[in-house]
Amino acid sequence: METVTHHDRVTAYRHVDRRDDPDRSDAAGCCFVHGSGATGRVWNGQLPLARDRPITTLDLSGHGDSEDIDARAGYQTLTAYADDVLAVLESTGDRVLVGNSLGGAVAQHLLIERDVDVDAAVLTGTGARLGVLEDLLDWLDNDFERANEFLHEPGRLFLDPDPDVRERSSETMAETGSAVTHRDFLTSHRFDVRDRLGEISVPTLVVYGSGDQLTPPWFHEYLADEIPETTLVEIEDAAHLAMVEQPTAFNEALTSFLTDEIDG
Repeated sequence: METVTHHDRVTAYRHVDRRDDPDRSDAAGCCFVHGSGATGRVWNGQLPLARDRPITTLDLSGHGDSEDIDARAGYQTLTAYADDVLAVLESTGDRVLVGNSLGGAVAQHLLIERDVDVDAAVLTGTGARLGVLEDLLDWLDNDFERANEFLHEPGRLFLDPDPDVRERSSETMAETGSAVTHRDFLTSHRFDVRDRLGEISVPTLVVYGSGDQLTPPWFHEYLADEIPETTLVEIEDAAHLAMVEQPTAFNEALTSFLTDEIDG
């Protein structure tokens, strides 16, 4: 892991570059931002892409190996997470911003309010508004084990999860802990940029799992309708974490999009 210090805290990230083709020396790097209760490891299925372009996965503040923040859930936390991403982008020079779920909210915030200097964006398992069930918010605060179990039932984070994948994901959420995960979901719950999507000015891939119940397909259709330049892709046999359940299909969609939009 590498680190960058900013705003009096340390953000950890993993930067992987396995290119051996000189023709790919100018390929734009991708910076991947995870969702609530997760870490950058949720993007391990995308590391094979490092043979074609640099890949960066980061841990947002309070997750994995990154130092935590003292921030209220909502806009204050969202902006702090955005600062994490900006610091990593500055360190790596990545030109493509990829966000899942809360990470997708962070990406939209950066594109709309921070005018982040990137060539393209990818939004997956996310939406312009990310309302969370009140029961889930209560469980995250008062019965974290129940919340973790609920999120890892079929049709939520995963459609039909491999037991090992499900166990690793559940363990990661448990390690992140109730306080940070609840802050994440409450920040998502308060996120709403439905009236500002037209301000996103870079080519954007919107990709979703066909069985996603947390951010259903119509969330993504709305993004595709409102963001000026979008490509919409459905991943079959996947739910909220399509990049984990179907990494090959997800990676192919990402590669095709980048080839069409910026590599040429």
